[in-house]
Amino acid sequence: MRKMSLLMLGAFLGAGTSMLATQTQFLSGPSAVAASAETYRQLSLFGDVFEKVRTDYVEKPDESKLIEAAVNGMLTSLDPHSSYMDAKAFRDMQTTTRGEFGGLGIEVTMEDGLIKVVTPIDDTPASKAGLLANDVITQIDEDQVQGLTLNQAVDKMRGPVNSPVKLKISRKEAKDPIEVTLTRDVIKIKPVRSRAEGGDVGYIRLTQFNEQTFDGLRSAVDKLSTDIGQDKLKGYVIDLRNNPGGLLDQAVMVSDAFLDRGEIVSTRGRNPDETQRFSAKSGDLTKGKPVVVLVNGGSASASEIVAGALQDHKRATILGTRSFGKGSVQSIIPLGGSGALRLTTARYYTPSGRSIQAKGIEPDVEVLQDVPDELKGKDETKGEAGLKGHLKQKDTEERGGSSAYVPPDPAKDKQLTAAFDFLRGIQKGAANAQKPSMPN
Repeated sequence: MRKMSLLMLGAFLGAGTSMLATQTQFLSGPSAVAASAETYRQLSLFGDVFEKVRTDYVEKPDESKLIEAAVNGMLTSLDPHSSYMDAKAFRDMQTTTRGEFGGLGIEVTMEDGLIKVVTPIDDTPASKAGLLANDVITQIDEDQVQGLTLNQAVDKMRGPVNSPVKLKISRKEAKDPIEVTLTRDVIKIKPVRSRAEGGDVGYIRLTQFNEQTFDGLRSAVDKLSTDIGQDKLKGYVIDLRNNPGGLLDQAVMVSDAFLDRGEIVSTRGRNPDETQRFSAKSGDLTKGKPVVVLVNGGSASASEIVAGALQDHKRATILGTRSFGKGSVQSIIPLGGSGALRLTTARYYTPSGRSIQAKGIEPDVEVLQDVPDELKGKDETKGEAGLKGHLKQKDTEERGGSSAYVPPDPAKDKQLTAAFDFLRGIQKGAANAQKPSMPN
């Protein structure tokens, strides 16, 4: 069954892929294209079926739900990232992009009729309760999840702040179901976390791309350069691992923070005249310091825009494992008071003209983690290429996902250690060098 991912806006959770949170662009409306006579005949057929169901079904149906289900069916037949949002879901999505909402703090997806945890968000009730990626939620407050839609399950996990919700979890390595009670809280997503490492390297983790991401990055760079000192600072590690993406404009601004000039990304839709190009403005926040960007199988969408731009401009060394491969742009089209349409309207391309759709970003330096025995085989994401109905790449070999495992103990994080060692072993500007060898 097709996977759907959703940032649980009240229960939290965005696109993203799966993970995956989507890149968002607000449009006034799509270009009109005249429908054919055959199309109108098919619409007449839909009207006939709707009328029969409305008048003859064994129980009186909710007509608005019938229409919404038909709209959802049409959109979900296109690709995994197009969908209809009712008015409430649309409001929730807008709240999420602002980075503050109430809930549990998990990103979930629907797979084979079950709700699976994509990832718990740092410092939230879900994270503190020990929920893990790939956990399957089988019950919510003793109600079975099987048979519910993703939105219905999310609604059940929403509720007033400080109220409890009981989840039953199925975990592959556990014989018996795990029961956990979480207390709903206000989820304040801090999309940027940073620290000075060893007195000479700045570490900056971006967890998603919401409206606060670029401002958080700028503040982190300013603080680290002051705390460490420009003379001692050897460079920055930008950690995009398991970042499902978010807002397109934030991805552009984050990329621009490290670039003085050149194209960042282009988006190309169905019509050639709809092509958009986004370019860097003068000014590098890091003043040319070397940069290493960490990616893995959970890095998607906006994360891949940043990694692709910095890789193509040879501004950073990309280290880790292959990214998710979500190379499409979703436009959010408001529908008056009736919600909004999330519609895939374009593919995006890196500065060199690469589409990473269903391929991902290949790191310059591949570094594999030591995955615990109990998680081996469960740490791999399927990637965009594994999603049913994904956009195909013509004449291009598709690539599946890669490992998305990040050890909870930084001391055991081989990718992070390799990034620090890499910066400390090079001179200024050497992060732009060709692929070096690196032990795995």
